[in-house]
Amino acid sequence: MNRNAAPSAPPRRTRRIVLVGVAALAVAGAAFVVRGPLMMSAPRCMAGRWHGCFDTFNGVVLMTLAALPLATAVAWVLARRRRAAGGAQAWRTSLAEVGMVHGTVPFVWMTMMPGAGAGSVPGRLSLVPLRDLATMGPLGVGGNLLVFASLGFFAPMRFAALASVPRILALGAGCSVLVETAQYALRLDRVSSMDDVLVNAAGAALAGLASRRWWRTVERAPSDRPAPAPAPAG
Repeated sequence: MNRNAAPSAPPRRTRRIVLVGVAALAVAGAAFVVRGPLMMSAPRCMAGRWHGCFDTFNGVVLMTLAALPLATAVAWVLARRRRAAGGAQAWRTSLAEVGMVHGTVPFVWMTMMPGAGAGSVPGRLSLVPLRDLATMGPLGVGGNLLVFASLGFFAPMRFAALASVPRILALGAGCSVLVETAQYALRLDRVSSMDDVLVNAAGAALAGLASRRWWRTVERAPSDRPAPAPAPAG
């Protein structure tokens, strides 16, 4: 028996279970911290009322958490269909698709909520970089980092063309520019700020770095692979 042999790596299924468990604990911990504000919106959300639920930050966060089991079920169904069709990496692809949508749409919804003067107040621009950053506060900076974090985390896992930090940064910045432009054009009584774009893009890039080990890479075609060395004559 070789006592110096390195222990075998844990099976993939074990690692997957551990990752899912850690993610579930993180979500549960976050929900516990903000349980008070979320419960304020619970009666209206459970009654299906738009006002007080889907037009408030707390209501959107609550419904996002409540929809997690449905999102998980959708990912499971997609993965089962891909595996039945013989698709490779069915679970990673399915989780990435569902994660991009489930983790991004609620944040974009919140950034598009109109203010009290929507429709009557003209759009406002703040195009000087780093001028608004100091006024955001920790909560504002954290929220802006999360807007496109799910997109930055899951997009390179799904699309090989996005598997680089500069491309993820550009994706986050481009999506943020679209949101800020919509805020201005629709006169939502919100400030379209360059700093929002910078922080949104940074959040996407940081999340992309966190998922780097699972990025989808393009396999080289046979013509791109180095040719085997010729066998020695004789």
